Amino acid sequence: MVLFDNGIVSRLVLYLSSLFMSSLMNVMKSKNLSVPGCVDCQNKNSLFCSLNQGEKSTLEANKGASFIKKGQVIFFEGNYPHGFYCVFKGTIKVSKLGEGGKEQIVRFATSGELLGYRSVLNGESYMATATAMEDSYVCHLSRDKFMEVMDGDNNLSMELIRLLSNDLKNSEKKLISISQKSVLERISETLVLLHDKFGLDEEGYIRLSLTRKEIGDIAGIATETTIRALSDFSKKGVI
Repeated sequence: MVLFDNGIVSRLVLYLSSLFMSSLMNVMKSKNLSVPGCVDCQNKNSLFCSLNQGEKSTLEANKGASFIKKGQVIFFEGNYPHGFYCVFKGTIKVSKLGEGGKEQIVRFATSGELLGYRSVLNGESYMATATAMEDSYVCHLSRDKFMEVMDGDNNLSMELIRLLSNDLKNSEKKLISISQKSVLERISETLVLLHDKFGLDEEGYIRLSLTRKEIGDIAGIATETTIRALSDFSKKGVI
């Protein structure tokens, strides 16, 4: 048995307490980001940018804003929605579970983009799970208020049709890629998609931290195969 004197124990407790308080303060600082209402929101790529102030005021009635820690689930596939979400800041992974519990990453949502809107429109359960890839802020918007605004704004209805049409186009492209393209082509497409979506940092790396498994989950490829493909790219100097 190892014995410690009271002085060492006291200093250890104080040290651990200081680490805990420092970590807690960092979390609290991040949570204290002010999320504006829809009228004052400056996100430029939101579906709601074209709304007038009255419509935005209606939309933000009963709106809730939440801080979501990295790895935290916003909603699960199969749950029933009472509204949908708009990402104010951060990156959200949208994924589905296939046979044997294998995850398929469908898309990523970033600032100004919506989550769960298809389930709200068709009155069904969420068709995927939404998980924060980094500390994020999301707004929850009421289904009833959204439908109220949409009923009186043909432009919003058209923008929503375009959004759904784009979703369908991406799904068709994904289906063709999985069924007809080689592993290397699918990994290449995935890397290009991530580059276009997130860009590169100062060191030339994609601005989103992903595991090899997650890259494979986007491409619809087993983790072991993904590792071999990325290694092949690395040896050839492609990445």
